[in-house]
Amino acid sequence: MTTLPSPATKSLDGTGVARGIRAEVAADAVELNLAGTTPRLALVVATDHGSSAWYVRQIARAASAAGLLCDVIDLGPEAGPEQIRSALSRLSADPAVHGIMLQTPLPAGADFGELAGAIDPAKDVDGANPVSQGRLAAGLPAHPPATAAAVLALLDHCEIPLLGRSCVVVGHSNVVGRPVAQLLLRRDATVTVCHRHTEDLEAYTRTADVLVVAVGRPGLITAGHVGRDAVVIDVGTTPTPDGGLAGDVDHAAVDGRVRVLSPVPGGVGPVTTAQLLRHTVRSAAALGGGR
Repeated sequence: MTTLPSPATKSLDGTGVARGIRAEVAADAVELNLAGTTPRLALVVATDHGSSAWYVRQIARAASAAGLLCDVIDLGPEAGPEQIRSALSRLSADPAVHGIMLQTPLPAGADFGELAGAIDPAKDVDGANPVSQGRLAAGLPAHPPATAAAVLALLDHCEIPLLGRSCVVVGHSNVVGRPVAQLLLRRDATVTVCHRHTEDLEAYTRTADVLVVAVGRPGLITAGHVGRDAVVIDVGTTPTPDGGLAGDVDHAAVDGRVRVLSPVPGGVGPVTTAQLLRHTVRSAAALGGGR
């Protein structure tokens, strides 16, 4: 009996998806500018973490290229919670600001969830405010975290059917796991959420038509964790000693077994930045405001 080879795994490159979203954002920004509103994103930073600084520069560069204004409010790594909260409150009250993001990590003693409550939900373009999270869970209009939105954007780009399909999310953070699960449920997928306390993880992940992994543990998912023809979205971005990034999926092990796999880097990351800009222009359209 002849065994047919498995079809090659398709790499779901996020750079092209991000390029399309940024083009859409740029077109929307032109229309808003003609109507008298220049979309403005404010990034509040209270860290000197190298990777955070790189990410902020990437956002600012992408915003400028798409015709958005981007203000970086650098409070320094010694900023206290009250100073951070004051900056977020001031930006929330500024009608010229349409999107606000609080960059992590934060200084010791600063609680992200508590501080995010100071962001006006209408300007909460990264879905950090507990009000935004509650509205998302209730199926009400709200900006989801940009990374979670990026996962759905990748699936849509690849025209992956979600209705009734088995979707397994590994990780239950408020940044990715929980909101991804909520967004998948909105598409009437059948969703299972796993985490570090889940026993026999393979028993769940092997059943997935769509597997989303976001736990920050390099190489966690191997060939035994995936079913043939699964679609796998790897959200992991753990820095490596050589300056690169490692995903949560052992890409070499699952290559040729799964149907679609997002690379690391170059998968979810660029789409996340593009989604942040998309949320900002949508907020600008809803809020208006001066140039």
